[in-house]
Amino acid sequence: MKRAPSKSSLAARVAALDWDALRGQFDERGFAVTEPLLTGAECAALSALFDAGRFRSTIEMARYRFGEGRYRYFDHPLPPEVAELRTALYPPLARIANAWSELLGEDAFPLEHAALLARCRQAGQERPTPLLLRYGPGGWNALHQDLYGEISFPLQATALLSEPGADFDGGEIVLLEQRPRAQSRAHVVKPPRGAFVLFPSDRRPARGARGWHRVRLRHGVSTITRGERTTLGIIFHDAR
Repeated sequence: MKRAPSKSSLAARVAALDWDALRGQFDERGFAVTEPLLTGAECAALSALFDAGRFRSTIEMARYRFGEGRYRYFDHPLPPEVAELRTALYPPLARIANAWSELLGEDAFPLEHAALLARCRQAGQERPTPLLLRYGPGGWNALHQDLYGEISFPLQATALLSEPGADFDGGEIVLLEQRPRAQSRAHVVKPPRGAFVLFPSDRRPARGARGWHRVRLRHGVSTITRGERTTLGIIFHDAR
């Protein structure tokens, strides 16, 4: 039985997650799924922003051959709930990212999100990247990576705001690992409403016969066969 989200602040809910267990999920399969963090009412309120929020850009996916659906990037200032989640999720994910960087011989990331955003500004990346995505019947999202400039953070988060099996069918999250000198490996993820899927935006370390190496990852969404699916995406670096 899945546990109902607490009525505490979003930041407190994030802090109360079992991050050791989540790190274990990353170690085992390269991504992690939290327990539901958002209530049904919070999911509905965030989903309603698709038609009532303040956005800097709207992308019709078919126009660019990205798939079939629409996504909208929030403008500054971010909705308070989105800003709170982005700020709260970043530090524990930064610790995971820094452990990966050490294994791969890469530079570390700051442990506070404001410091990462300062790096983005120095590189000319000032446009916010959190977004809402909506798909109707037949909608889908091609495999891709969310990299928007010189500065990128290697982890991101997404949450279903619609109820699987009630609001829509199909629409599974697809994560594809491109392994060096081997066939690609796919994961199909079916999170509950309000839970966050935490996954690499670009790469993760994997142990091989000769030590640690980089595994590239792309993500997408399978075809929605019925209903309407809305999701929140949280990317931690900003865009040019």
